Amino acid sequence: MWITPEEVLLANALWVSERANPFFILQRRKGHGKGGGITGLLVGTLDVVLDSSARVAPYRILHQTGDSQIYWNIACGSSRKEITVHWEWLEANLLQTLSIFDNEEDITTFVKGKIQGIIAEENKSKQTAEDEDPGKFREAEQKMRKLFRMPDEEKLVNYYSCSYWKGRVPRQGWVYLSVNHLCFYSFLLGKEVTLVVQWTDVTQLEKNATLLFPESIRVSTRDTEHYFSMFLNINDTFKLMEQLANIAMRQLLDNEGFAADLSLPKPCKNLKNVSALKRDLDARAKNERYRAQFRLTADERLDGHTDCTLWTPFTKMHVIGQMFVSNNYICFASREEDLCQLIIPLREVSIVEKADSSSVLPSPLSISTKNKMTFLFANLRDRDFLVQRISDFLQRTPDRVRSNSKDLPESPSSTAPFLTPPSPGEVIPGRYYNPNLPTATQSLISIFQKNVSEDLGPKATKEKMKEESWNIHFFEFGRGVCMYRTSKTRELVLLGIPESLRGELWLLFSGAQNEMASHPGYYAELVEQAMGRCTLATEEIERDLHRSMPEHRAFQNEMGIAALRRVLTAYAYRNPNIGYCQAMNIVTSVLLLYCTEEQAFWLLVALCERMLPDYYNTRVVGALVDQGVFEELTRDCLPLLYERMQELGVISTISLSWFLTLFLSVMPFDSAVLMVDCFFYEGIKAIFQVSLAVLHANMEQLLACNDEGEAMTILGRYLDNVVNKQTVSAPIPHLHALLTSGDEPPPEIDVFELIKTSYEKFGSLRADAIEQMRFRHRLKVIQSLEDTAKRSVVRSIMTDSAFSLDELEELYVLFKTKHILSCYWGASTTAAERHDPSLAYLEQYRIDRGQFSQLFAALGPWACGAHTSTLAARLFRLLDQNKDGLINFKEFITGLSGMYHGDMTEKLKLLYKMHLPPALCPEEAESALEATQFFTDDVTPQEDMVKDYKYYLRMWAREKETKKDSIKDLPRMNQEQFIELCKTLYNMFSEDPLEQELYHAIATVASLLLRIGEVGKKFTNNGAKRSEGQCTTSPVSNVAQPGKEELAGESSSREAQVTKALAEAQLDVTLLPSSEEEVKDDTSVSSYSLVSAGSLQCEDIADDTVLIGCGDQYRGSCPDGDWSITFEQVLASLLTEPALVDYFEKKYDLRARVAACRAQRAVERQVSSSSEHDFSLPLS
Repeated sequence: MWITPEEVLLANALWVSERANPFFILQRRKGHGKGGGITGLLVGTLDVVLDSSARVAPYRILHQTGDSQIYWNIACGSSRKEITVHWEWLEANLLQTLSIFDNEEDITTFVKGKIQGIIAEENKSKQTAEDEDPGKFREAEQKMRKLFRMPDEEKLVNYYSCSYWKGRVPRQGWVYLSVNHLCFYSFLLGKEVTLVVQWTDVTQLEKNATLLFPESIRVSTRDTEHYFSMFLNINDTFKLMEQLANIAMRQLLDNEGFAADLSLPKPCKNLKNVSALKRDLDARAKNERYRAQFRLTADERLDGHTDCTLWTPFTKMHVIGQMFVSNNYICFASREEDLCQLIIPLREVSIVEKADSSSVLPSPLSISTKNKMTFLFANLRDRDFLVQRISDFLQRTPDRVRSNSKDLPESPSSTAPFLTPPSPGEVIPGRYYNPNLPTATQSLISIFQKNVSEDLGPKATKEKMKEESWNIHFFEFGRGVCMYRTSKTRELVLLGIPESLRGELWLLFSGAQNEMASHPGYYAELVEQAMGRCTLATEEIERDLHRSMPEHRAFQNEMGIAALRRVLTAYAYRNPNIGYCQAMNIVTSVLLLYCTEEQAFWLLVALCERMLPDYYNTRVVGALVDQGVFEELTRDCLPLLYERMQELGVISTISLSWFLTLFLSVMPFDSAVLMVDCFFYEGIKAIFQVSLAVLHANMEQLLACNDEGEAMTILGRYLDNVVNKQTVSAPIPHLHALLTSGDEPPPEIDVFELIKTSYEKFGSLRADAIEQMRFRHRLKVIQSLEDTAKRSVVRSIMTDSAFSLDELEELYVLFKTKHILSCYWGASTTAAERHDPSLAYLEQYRIDRGQFSQLFAALGPWACGAHTSTLAARLFRLLDQNKDGLINFKEFITGLSGMYHGDMTEKLKLLYKMHLPPALCPEEAESALEATQFFTDDVTPQEDMVKDYKYYLRMWAREKETKKDSIKDLPRMNQEQFIELCKTLYNMFSEDPLEQELYHAIATVASLLLRIGEVGKKFTNNGAKRSEGQCTTSPVSNVAQPGKEELAGESSSREAQVTKALAEAQLDVTLLPSSEEEVKDDTSVSSYSLVSAGSLQCEDIADDTVLIGCGDQYRGSCPDGDWSITFEQVLASLLTEPALVDYFEKKYDLRARVAACRAQRAVERQVSSSSEHDFSLPLS
């Protein structure tokens, strides 16, 4: 690459001159290329250890003048080929021009100006976000792509100096962290170590310190473990690794590739050496922490944060903390946890003004809201800039809520087109929508509890006291979204939220209130669009509606059922990736008891998309992750019990139902709803604490258990008897308790005591620590699910394939890798378009033709040189039965199995089909359209008929039947298709040790088949004129219709039949000379009648090739439309040549080819010192 001219004083230090002219010198750095001795080894080692190789390319071009001692570096290159291009350009374009100048200073000025002009011209077409990366980083990225053979689409995030432990020997080098790969490179004293690991293959990522490995990072895959140590800043490196591994897991889970954020602000001075991708990932991490801390929506982006103080009127003091400003919110969090937290939506802000500064209150800022609350911040560093940013965001915030529902944004996850809702009163047949059903405009519990007339006495008094406590809290700390949230708020939550305030506070603490306020009318429009549709999700919803809290009065009538149906259906329409999952009905029914439909909908959104991520999908990944976290917490907090529970296998059984329904399915309703109170305020931390408290309370009994069933009974009976003695709701029977009650009722457990104990004993849990554990277990869970999917796919096709279980698993990994690569580097269709999680595992991953061609070239046993890509394309079209340009794993294995494990007949049948439409496309055979007559001879037009259900049942049964193609069912092959088949066979044999024998054999067979085709043409043309007796005794019929028993053996008899048929047809064979020499005997004709003796590549069988048959010449450009042969004739002819029989019955070793493919993905090798190593690996 051309570089801005730099002055070089010592031109020959550590460099070797290879070319020179009066004005320029081409140099190679010592330690690169051939030779160099001990000096070269030392220089090469220093380059790697000191990272000079990232800044100094191994080749460069210097500009010099005769008398000057100063040199100018004008170009550098990572390879000899690259630098030679620049050198040749200089010689061709500048040497003559420079010889005209008389003054050496003018020469130097001209050269420098010319090079700078070239650089400026190149930069015009490269004004992208990538240009924000510093020059040193871009050079390191280019080096990474060269060392590890990565395409330009692979983006480097950062690189670090470290040691890689290979055995007990540390290798000092550089680790490169790209979006999709972890790479390591080391070159020490002639020994090179290269490692490539895909992030999607990582199963565990840990930072640890042992005696053997000092403070290090362990990267585990399914096959091995890698240790890296001696980082300058191991914490930053590990955090970046965590982020990249998390992105990879998201790819496996949702099939979404990484998209860089192109709207990042320009880097500030202290970030000038950080890449744009690294800044992007840092910003993402800050955004995620910010959104999780304040329960904000996924589209909220943190603009910045600053230290400040907040005046708290309830304590009459200034609280130290941080202010966060984003596009829709101003938030504050105290430095001391739980002291004070504040969320101010910009839609609520009325005035932002700078107050007078003083020594007591420096740089104050006052923010007033529409509900007459004023917040005073002080000690702001850059108050003017902050006010300007807030003003900018306020200008983009609408003052009033939008009343036009047409402007409402559609959910990003919704991809289905909107449909016109049914008119009022219309009921669509077969669908679950009736606008006349009663609608719940308020919480269901307020509707169905009006008729409860019994005097609750002390319970009602207690409830009134709770309501009064909250009213006092609202008066002191504010009410609504701008309420101060303190430790006092938590205390009130733990005492139980009053039923009259439960819905309001759930909305507030979960963040659903903000999302609902920013999307007015969204739910109503979503219901209009979603209801009336009949999908898999609506079928499942309808099936579970009457199983949702059937013991509660609200769901014993159509009003509650209809409300639940609308909320679940609207959410399934909003988020089709989740759709509907069991347990959502239970949680949603509880939300509807205390909220209106719209409120319950937004609470469900907050629950599924933020508070319990990935819980409610087909594989309940989030619940499985938290199950692993719970096991780890049990091991840390209750080590003795953990060992026993692991032996019994109880934790994995109990925790899933606890977490998915937030205890609603295992506790009495009045008690479980208090758990939901704590959950909406604290998050998943509250559920973990209560779960640990339940195990701790039953520790002695659990330790004495003999089996899993006994442990489950103990825990089940304990949870059944967790009671809420303060509830004012009508008693609701708990079905599980009725089923498990014994002779002697166990003691009741007060739910408030249980919650209090959980906070006293396990309240030290921190949200950030839980997120860290979630990351670790997410890697394990997703990789475990991927292994399960692999086993499921492999078992489903084991019976249809001759490959072994291990071979199928290896092939599945390679196939899936090709699919995932399209997420990385693009393809003809995006991976997201071809990935449908609702499909069976077998059909979830699919590849396009380009990716299939790569796998075919690497794994296919039929190597055809330059013709391989053509053969791969034909096989792809043959396997792509639904013509969508994609094939799944089963289709892929079908093609590969035929080549590896089919007998000779099966292999030839596959090869034969690959040279007929649709495998042979019209571009490859000009007369393919004419050949369609051979495929339609046996097809008779069918009259249109009414297809009833019996017809479809028959079609379905026919599809389920094992299809065994008979060779008699294969269509005939015309002359041009036959020529293509001959080309393929000649290319297949070109790399075989017995190629001369095979060439001779195929030439003999080809000549024979051409004559057979001529015989068949004569009978076809004269068939109408011949007598019936002649037709029945046609020699062609004898040749064309051999029995299956004859095909299995007696090749000599077959040859005799062919000879007899030719004799009976009285075929006068005129042997034509080849293109270069005269033919002297029959043997030479059979060997060289198709192509010249000197060249046997596919391009030699061209349009001017002379074909033999019946004394006429047929050229490739003018195929005979009446000429045709059958597969039986091809098979019979090939059986006459032992060399061809041996070739097609030869067995191939799949494992060697699979190993070569795997070696391309994770290369770890030691080679001699060289700067231009050949990274290609043999595939055969």
